[in-house]
Amino acid sequence: MHLKAYQRSPAPRRRRQKPSTVLAGYGRSAAAFQERQLSTLQRLVRRLVPRHPAQVIALGFALAIAAGTGLLMLPVAKAGDGGASLLEALFTATSAVCVTGLTTVDTPVFWSGFGHAVILALIQVGGFGVMSFGTLLGVLMARRLGLRSRMLAAAETKSHGFGDVRRVLLGVFLITVIVETALALILMLRFMLGYGYQPWEAAWHGVFHSISAFNNAGFALYSDNLMGFVSDPWICLPIAAGVILGGLGFPVLFELRRQYRPVFWSMNTKLVLVGSAVLLAGGTAFLTAAEWTNPATLGGLPPGDRILGGFFQSVITRTAGFNSIDIAQMHPVSWMGMDILMFIGGGPAGTAGGLKITTFAVLFFILATELRGGTAVNIFGKRLSRAVHRQAITVVLLAIALIVVSTMFLMLITDFGQERILFEVVSAFATVGLSTGITAGMPPAGQVVLILLMFIGRLGPVTLGTALAVRGRPIMYEYPKERPLIG
Repeated sequence: MHLKAYQRSPAPRRRRQKPSTVLAGYGRSAAAFQERQLSTLQRLVRRLVPRHPAQVIALGFALAIAAGTGLLMLPVAKAGDGGASLLEALFTATSAVCVTGLTTVDTPVFWSGFGHAVILALIQVGGFGVMSFGTLLGVLMARRLGLRSRMLAAAETKSHGFGDVRRVLLGVFLITVIVETALALILMLRFMLGYGYQPWEAAWHGVFHSISAFNNAGFALYSDNLMGFVSDPWICLPIAAGVILGGLGFPVLFELRRQYRPVFWSMNTKLVLVGSAVLLAGGTAFLTAAEWTNPATLGGLPPGDRILGGFFQSVITRTAGFNSIDIAQMHPVSWMGMDILMFIGGGPAGTAGGLKITTFAVLFFILATELRGGTAVNIFGKRLSRAVHRQAITVVLLAIALIVVSTMFLMLITDFGQERILFEVVSAFATVGLSTGITAGMPPAGQVVLILLMFIGRLGPVTLGTALAVRGRPIMYEYPKERPLIG
């Protein structure tokens, strides 16, 4: 036997990989690593970027306020030397985007022409709706809308479906242009013929106040707002008409344009129209009677002008922030009545603020049904859904809680009286803009509270709560029922 037969066979030689093969393997692993990193980034972006329409709407308003603040802080936006401080610019931008009208500075004196133009643009964008405005630009430029844009615009305009969003936006745009143009022409002619303004000056004042009126903003180009026109029906009545139309809400305006017979109106339209008429008449009678003998407000005017002043302030108190009489000199009982009117506000899905007429009407009919011992709430021959009951109660309780907490906090950090602080808080939350003159004198913390109130009031407590809420989890069980004692 040969020795060679008993020797271990040599181990197989490793094949040396070619450099190209090694690089290819490295490339595949690098690509896999990049893909994992990209998926991680995508997951992070999905968590940070808002997906719910309410969150996107809140973010859109916040970005619009931030952009407006930056523009108003530019030296060119302020009259005179230097620029506005961060708090001054932020407060004004928030008030304009949220179509409120509260100010910490004298608007016609503090801001330059550029600043006035920025404020006017912010009012228009905020009144139309930030998401609706952006979606409208997409409609006009691209002629089509994606599903996400339809969802956002539908959530902001309170549309009932995604298919009619484009028609709704174009209708809102058309109504806005028609009303604001007509109102601007009337005011321009009055400023030219009645007050001797130059044509360009009359046109600018007409455009500014027409946009401010229809969007229920309340900004004016006069240091005393509209007190100089308290006896002029050619100024007060057109502005009041613009405020009323903007405060009715676009769904009501659409239905009135489409259907003029009341028997075919929806419950929403009937509630808004009837409620507006009752509140306007009641507010006019109350404010006129309360201030009839007050020499600092209506007492020094002829009887006809007193009625005009009372009517104008009743209209304005509901939604806008103009004033033709000195709010600071009004009787405290008038402030209390105006608190109620401001809290109720105007119609939904429009430029008005407040609790909304429909919410107040729903609560009224719930109360009336409970007092009668009924089981179902019926309004104008239609039964109200129980989900609407819960929604109305939720909105009211959140609004009251917010107003009470804010009022108590401002009472702790300021020396102003409770009546004035409550008036200011309700005015900010309801995005009205009327003031007893204490806003500018509040400390920075108090002004920040008013900024937050304007922001929450424009979005609505429920919308903001939905935007801040964590992802909802369906409950798969129910607890047994039990009834506590009530009353």
